[in-house]
Amino acid sequence: MMLPRGTAWARRAGLRPLWLGVLLLAVLGLGVGGCAGNGYLKVRKAPKNPLAGSLNLLSRSGPKPTERTLQTLRRYDLEKVHKKDPESALARMREEIQKEPTAEKLNAFSELAYIAAHQAEAAGDRTKALNLYGAAVFHAYDFLFDPLYDSLRNPYDPQFRRACDIYNTGLEAALRLIERNGDLAPGETLTVDTGAEQMRIDVVARGLPPGEHFEKLEFVSDYQITGLKNHHHSYGLGVPLIAVRQRGSPDDPVEKYYPDHLTFPVTAFLRIVRAPAGTSGSIVRQCVLELYDPRHACTTVVADRLVPLETDLSTPLGYKLEKGRGKDSLTIATLGLLNPDDARSMQGLYMVEPYDPTRIPVVMVHGLWSSPMTWMEMFNDLLAYPEIRANYQFWFYLYPTGQPFWMSAQQFREDLAEVRSALDPHGQNASFEQMILVGHSMGGLVSMMQTLESGDDFWHLLSDRPFDELSVDEATRELIAERVFFHPNDSVHALITIGTPHRGSTFANEYTRFFARKLISLPSQMLWASQRLILDNPGFFKNTDLFTISTSIDSLAPDSPIFPAMQSAQRAPWVSYHNIVGVVPNDSFWRRFAEHGDGVVAFDSAHRDDFQSELVVDADHMTVHAHPLAILEVRRILLEHLARTRGTTADRRRG
Repeated sequence: MMLPRGTAWARRAGLRPLWLGVLLLAVLGLGVGGCAGNGYLKVRKAPKNPLAGSLNLLSRSGPKPTERTLQTLRRYDLEKVHKKDPESALARMREEIQKEPTAEKLNAFSELAYIAAHQAEAAGDRTKALNLYGAAVFHAYDFLFDPLYDSLRNPYDPQFRRACDIYNTGLEAALRLIERNGDLAPGETLTVDTGAEQMRIDVVARGLPPGEHFEKLEFVSDYQITGLKNHHHSYGLGVPLIAVRQRGSPDDPVEKYYPDHLTFPVTAFLRIVRAPAGTSGSIVRQCVLELYDPRHACTTVVADRLVPLETDLSTPLGYKLEKGRGKDSLTIATLGLLNPDDARSMQGLYMVEPYDPTRIPVVMVHGLWSSPMTWMEMFNDLLAYPEIRANYQFWFYLYPTGQPFWMSAQQFREDLAEVRSALDPHGQNASFEQMILVGHSMGGLVSMMQTLESGDDFWHLLSDRPFDELSVDEATRELIAERVFFHPNDSVHALITIGTPHRGSTFANEYTRFFARKLISLPSQMLWASQRLILDNPGFFKNTDLFTISTSIDSLAPDSPIFPAMQSAQRAPWVSYHNIVGVVPNDSFWRRFAEHGDGVVAFDSAHRDDFQSELVVDADHMTVHAHPLAILEVRRILLEHLARTRGTTADRRRG
């Protein structure tokens, strides 16, 4: 995921050796949790083609028809003609179709036209190749949808799926030739001559985000997923594409939340109008190339039947992540830990898909020494469920993890208020009132604090005297007030914490805290202000520990007074609370160094018996949020939340 302004930030913070961060976290036992990786996808040597094997497309001897097509050629005494002159055999087969159309002839013609197109493209004749690909698609479409063949069409016959593959691969090959001229965009009109017909094709968008424009379209078949465990690809008709979004107007407030190279999946489907009965000779068919967003629509209707669209949700995500690797997530996470002040330029909410005011935001918050990349396995798997992607949009929060978590919570509170003000200034968007927060590790604490009513409890951790009696300049007074006096966010209606140290972590001990203070650079101005505040108010504070806590490691110590205050604080009654806890087996590596729990957070700290639900999974701290059962649990909670807040089942909004 490419994040803006990251290079400058990394360059400024690069004075501190990266290995120091690695040393600190090795001592802590806190892993990156999904930050590092070896790449998310790679370019294939040749585009993936389901016909490559059956038609011998990659053999040195050249492509050849299947045995079923050869049998049809023999039946009409065209096998020898095809060997000597394939074009004559095609013309003869077209005449046979006009005399007596049959499904068998249509299949043979579409296959032969595809082979001829493939050979013409290899020879450099792009115009001829485009027309022949068009002929292959046209005849395959007729076989699949013309009512004339309803009684002969057999979906259990491998020939039926081959017709689907010819339609898909022929359409993709034609689109590749068209895309070279830059004509593959909504509003364009194309013309393809198949020999007996001319196809006039209008390009239209179906369900794509309004006002969005493509910078370019890439073909899914050019890439192979390598960095995500699951590849979510559904089968049907159409060509899966990767749409790279064109940057919008800087005056649009939502632009602030988009990373570079924002991509989303698209499926191209060619709808062909059937020729009038009795028509012969050269005719013009009006066709529509429909570009669908499979996040909203995964089917279409043709000839009064529901047709699944071929879709790929994982490859566009992998493409987006791979293009963002220029700003390595491990570097971002480590610098965010060691230099929180420099991280301010990158802190904030990020949207990895176009904003949709009709879908409920799910905000995912990473933990210590991590970044939004840690959520990609869960995000990829949740997108595979139509009822989830039709009703939810996923946002990711990036924050500097070296500072105490309550400072991050205060900044998160401000950032959530800002996005609400920017995108829903009049407070009329009901989806904003149904927001869900999902936090891993320390991110669970940052998220938890968005749902608490502080009252005077957090101030009384510092002093029993009235806040108004504090002697301090106005700017500092306001900053302290923001951190100790707060209300639950009325937009948040569900919270999911995963591997969260609700009572601190014993890994935050005197040794790791010592190393953290040596390595993590907090603004000297902030440290000086804390000391000055204590000196200017002698005897005012009963406990100055919260002022002297200068790093996130300090803030996670089990003896920190903030944990009892958080557990006793009044929780928002409208929020449903859910928890996922990881437990590693007794014989695992982590259990040699840690007590019962996920290897970093003890079970007694992660466990909440006062939440609506809790799931325990066999996983360590770095993988608990990517565990299949954890992902299924998040899906269950999302569906439950959907039914409760919208009074409907998810199925009603499926694309």
